[in-house]
Amino acid sequence: MSPIDDSLIAEILIVGGGLVGLTLAISAAQSGFRVVVIDRDVPDNSTGADFDGRVSSVAAGSANLFKALGLWGMVSSEAQPIHQIRVSDGQAPRFLHYDSDDLGGQAMGYIVENRILRQALHEAVKREDRIVLKTGTSLEKLETDSFRVAATLSDGTLVRAPLAVAADGRDSSVRLSSGIGATCKEYGQMGIVCTVAHEFDHEGIAHERFLRGGPFAILPMKGKKSSLVWVEKTELARELLRLKAEAFLDELRWRFGDFLGDLGLAGRVWSYPLSLSMARDLVAQRIVLVGDAAHAIHPIAGQGLNLGLRDAAVLVEVMDDARSIGLDIGDQGTLRRYSRWRRFDGLTMALVTDGLNRLFAHDSEIFRVMRNAGLTAVNSNRPLKALFQKHAMGLLGKLPKLLEGERL
Repeated sequence: MSPIDDSLIAEILIVGGGLVGLTLAISAAQSGFRVVVIDRDVPDNSTGADFDGRVSSVAAGSANLFKALGLWGMVSSEAQPIHQIRVSDGQAPRFLHYDSDDLGGQAMGYIVENRILRQALHEAVKREDRIVLKTGTSLEKLETDSFRVAATLSDGTLVRAPLAVAADGRDSSVRLSSGIGATCKEYGQMGIVCTVAHEFDHEGIAHERFLRGGPFAILPMKGKKSSLVWVEKTELARELLRLKAEAFLDELRWRFGDFLGDLGLAGRVWSYPLSLSMARDLVAQRIVLVGDAAHAIHPIAGQGLNLGLRDAAVLVEVMDDARSIGLDIGDQGTLRRYSRWRRFDGLTMALVTDGLNRLFAHDSEIFRVMRNAGLTAVNSNRPLKALFQKHAMGLLGKLPKLLEGERL
């Protein structure tokens, strides 16, 4: 649509064109819904190599979703399978070890650059006639009544739909305007993100180390490269970021170790303040929250994107079910079904990630003993370890059809 159009009619208005928002749009369009997506950014920015430098851990269940939508073939060549995960407490000799061979050899997940995912999603959107994507456009005003939402955009367009979806991140303007409060917590930590080239092959092994300042994740990428998500207390992180490149690399090497040989930075270093944000409700009148707008969690387990993708898959299934029996997709009863299905998962992940971050932040001897005992106990209990492994793979609990690889 061109900016001169002053009105658009859709069934779903999605505010936010990030990974979750676009996946939701494609899922809904393939299920027959007419969708309008508005995004403040433009594709040339968000799909570029210098946009943010982050990667995502795409769990096995999330990969099933992308396969069901016909997207996986667009990213699979750039997706590094995770064959093993090793979780350790600092330099302690014992660690928790997950191996894909324990569950039949299926990859537990994949590490994919966010820009690769964005490129695939934007290409898929272009092929969907039911999606209108308005980029470089922001939401100016959102009004709701008993029958619909009406959104005024920055270019003057008016969008009307039975339902609006907030996919606009942890500081969601839609959540704020709808009157839904949020519980927020600043961690006093910063995530340092960079890509490291190394001498030896990582063999598809992901490492999650809990160091004094916070978790230090080594995530295998295609080739002899790994992405680091290095969490430190904010004050120290800022000092590290002020270091010259070689001094910064020395600090990184000291934490990384030499098990992959010589190391070097492969690109820029990014940093992000870390916080928790949990919406007190997932729905309001004809408004529903997904992704970080609903629950933005600590990156300690790398589950943020997967949580949002589960939101998208559940919402589309709930809407599809409602439509199939003649119900209004924006009706409060329909939205409450989504809320009931998703609330427990979001709260559980928030509590687990917050609790792990606090548990491993304590440096006393008694906490170290407790942590090592816990890691050892889980590692030696095959049924319990398999349960945790399936949860990390996004294959535990009541799954929406898309996460099982089924089309709606």
